[in-house]
Amino acid sequence: MSDVVIKVENLSKQYRLGTVGTGTLSHDLNRWWCRLRGKEDPYLKVTEVNIRDHPPNSSDSRNSRSTSSPDYVWALKDINFEVKRGEVLGIIGKNGAGKSTLLKILSRITSPTQGHAKINGRIASLLEVGVGFHPELTGRENIFLNGAIMGMSKAETAAKLDEIVDFSGCERYVDTPVKRYSSGMKVRLGFAVAAHLDPEILIVDEVLAVGDVEFQKKCLGKMKDIAGHGRTVLFVSHNMTAVRTLCSEALLLRDGGFVVRGEADAVVDAYLEGDSEEVHEVSWDSPEEAPGNKKARIKSMRLRYGGSEKRSQIYTSTPLEIDYEFWNLREQKVHISTHLRKPDRTVIFNTWSEKVVASAGVVGGTLRIPGDFLNDGFHILDFMVVADAKAQAKLKEGLAFMVHDGREGSEWFGKVLGTIRPIFLRFPLESVNA
Repeated sequence: MSDVVIKVENLSKQYRLGTVGTGTLSHDLNRWWCRLRGKEDPYLKVTEVNIRDHPPNSSDSRNSRSTSSPDYVWALKDINFEVKRGEVLGIIGKNGAGKSTLLKILSRITSPTQGHAKINGRIASLLEVGVGFHPELTGRENIFLNGAIMGMSKAETAAKLDEIVDFSGCERYVDTPVKRYSSGMKVRLGFAVAAHLDPEILIVDEVLAVGDVEFQKKCLGKMKDIAGHGRTVLFVSHNMTAVRTLCSEALLLRDGGFVVRGEADAVVDAYLEGDSEEVHEVSWDSPEEAPGNKKARIKSMRLRYGGSEKRSQIYTSTPLEIDYEFWNLREQKVHISTHLRKPDRTVIFNTWSEKVVASAGVVGGTLRIPGDFLNDGFHILDFMVVADAKAQAKLKEGLAFMVHDGREGSEWFGKVLGTIRPIFLRFPLESVNA
């Protein structure tokens, strides 16, 4: 038996905006006539890329396949990948990237417009809150209904019943109609059913975000256990920490198209950094326009690196200087606090100045970050002017910059772990005799 349990080839899905089907009798007849003569669907040629925030008929360089007709869009376009038995694959991307459409095709809820997906194994899917549940039936009855849908006998489902109910934490309500369940209870029961009825392939969409923290941890542990027993998991989530923790590999979709697949950490980094823009300087001309309150307002922030502003890139060895100014609108005791963090909100450090009594006027200073300290990747700086134990002026995502790998003379160029990369070790130049 092949180790490949899911094989997706040239998978594409087209939708017509605002309607079901083509929306007109003439379009339906035109398609039917083309199929009858063995010709290509004519409306596949006038379909544009599904860019969520891209208005119809606007010019956008990303929309290379856009034509004069905005009525048809590709929810997915030319997707190709394989998933092996026992693999945990994360599927990530922005809202509207095509993740849920892909899972619906794999779950046989909808059919592709072009291409195909070969599935080798029994699939259990949890794509929406309460999916597959009949609202008038009780939780117990829905467990047996889902088991029957998955091809399990009543005896097989009954053998798992106690385990499912215990995992869901809904024992008290198992004989209550599902229509009276909260969204969290539906997710609990839905995941418990999907995970315990021996699926060979488990597909989980973002629905776990509805559950509480305790149940999310429980679900992640269960998915790890499922994968450990040689079953396959496809996991869609906007929780990048969960994707990093659970998934061995990840696949990134953007605007309905395939971007990259690889190790989960690398793909998550590509996703978080892909749409981020560097900001090396911000400023305001007057206090009235600047962020802050009646005590302080931010005037400017500027990033300098390498002793010059003319270098094209920042490397791990590059020292950084961040100059800041703020309007201190009254004499007060103030200090500066900054957070340097990654796009996934992981804080690299929080540093602050000493408290000083500052006169009213423009106050400035410099934050210095030495070279050979930061790791490569995208970095974001939050800035605050603090007085009376409260942020009086605050600038989230004030500056943003990319640090590039600056290793030279190294024989190994793999990923260096950690959020920082300080050089603490120095190998002795002279040999040491025993």
